[in-house]
Amino acid sequence: VGVASVLVGGAIGLVLGLLAGYFGGWVEAVVMRLVDVQLSLPGVLLAIAILAATGKGLLNVVLVLGFVSWVQYARIVRGSTLGVRAQEYVLGARALGATHARILSRHILPNILPPILVVATINVSSNILAEAALSYLGVGVPLSTVTWGGMLNEGKQVFELAWWNAIWPGLAILLVVFGINLLGDGLSDS
Repeated sequence: VGVASVLVGGAIGLVLGLLAGYFGGWVEAVVMRLVDVQLSLPGVLLAIAILAATGKGLLNVVLVLGFVSWVQYARIVRGSTLGVRAQEYVLGARALGATHARILSRHILPNILPPILVVATINVSSNILAEAALSYLGVGVPLSTVTWGGMLNEGKQVFELAWWNAIWPGLAILLVVFGINLLGDGLSDS
């Protein structure tokens, strides 16, 4: 769920951020207003509302978490694109007659990937936590599908008799999120 939702959100944010940063003008204004509107809403609350309307399911959770997280990518990609599009090699490619698609894919995108990868690793862990929270609340993945949030939900019901039913899934979430955050920290340092 964490990786798949990052791929969905990253793809949406990457395309919109590249277009906003490269073309500017009304494209940038529209995309950035959409970003501002979505940032004004709490992500988990928005995810709960959308899942309540669309229904439970693994695919729905992945798509909703991707939709909720695309704004972070759009902001970072737009800012990085603004810095790179003024570089001399981009201006040289434009002067040689390169198409917009070629400039975006060959000159701008490879130079803005490092900050995107750092945000992606951080978002994997936050989307794992969001999925666990949604499943714990009962609005995420159905209980018939095994998830850590669902295990926590079932474990709280028998906590007094069998505490390990809640401790082990919680510990697994903690270790995976901590490990992914360490990976993101290592990527940001390099």
